[in-house]
Amino acid sequence: MTYKVKEIFYTLQGEGTHAGRPAVFCRFASCNLWTGREKDRHRAICQFCDTDFVGTDGPGGGKFASAAELADAVSAKWTSDAGDRMVVCTGGEPLLQLDEELVDALHARGFYVAVETNGTVLPPPGIDWLCVSPKKNAPLIVTKGDELKLVYPQEDLSPKTFETLKFTRLRLQPLDDAHTRENTEAAVTYCLQNPKWQLSLQTHKMLGIP
Repeated sequence: MTYKVKEIFYTLQGEGTHAGRPAVFCRFASCNLWTGREKDRHRAICQFCDTDFVGTDGPGGGKFASAAELADAVSAKWTSDAGDRMVVCTGGEPLLQLDEELVDALHARGFYVAVETNGTVLPPPGIDWLCVSPKKNAPLIVTKGDELKLVYPQEDLSPKTFETLKFTRLRLQPLDDAHTRENTEAAVTYCLQNPKWQLSLQTHKMLGIP
C-alpha cells in the first residue's frame, strides 16, 4: 500500500484530553466528507473544516511505499531524546489509509498511537487512543472509543445524541467561525448545565503553533 501524507511535523497537541503533550502529527491526505477544495465546500458533508489536507506537498509530506518507510519518517520528526513518544494520525480522514501494519510499525518505533477520526470508517486494531468527532449528515459507525469530541454547535446535532455511546470522555469544542466567541459561550453554558461534557479548546491556535 502507498500512503499519501500531506505533512508530518512535531508540535504540542492543542486540543482534547492530550492537550499540551508533545506529539508528531501525521496528517493523511484526502477525506470522505470533503474534497478539501474551496470550490466544493458548498456541497461538502463537513463544511467547517479549517485544515489543508489536499496533496502531499506539506512539510514532511509525500507518498510512502510501505508502513516501515512512513513509520521511519514519523520517527525522524521526534526531536527529543526522551521517551513518551506519541504520534497523532489525523487528516483529512486518517482511517481511509491507516491500517494495522502501519499501527504495528509505529508501535515498533516506540510510539503511542492516537487517531482523530470522523467516525465513518472502522479503525484497525491496536490503536492506543481513539478520538471521534462526529459530523452532521455523516453516518457514525464508530460508537465507542476513548474520546468523543463534538464541534459545537452543529445545526440539528444535539450532544445528547451521543451520551449513550461507549466513550470514556465527552468533549464539546466550540466551532471556530465568524461566531467563535458566541459558540464558546454556548459550549461553556452547555458544559455547566450538563457535567458529562467537558470543554475542549484549540489551544494551538491561541499559541500560534501548528
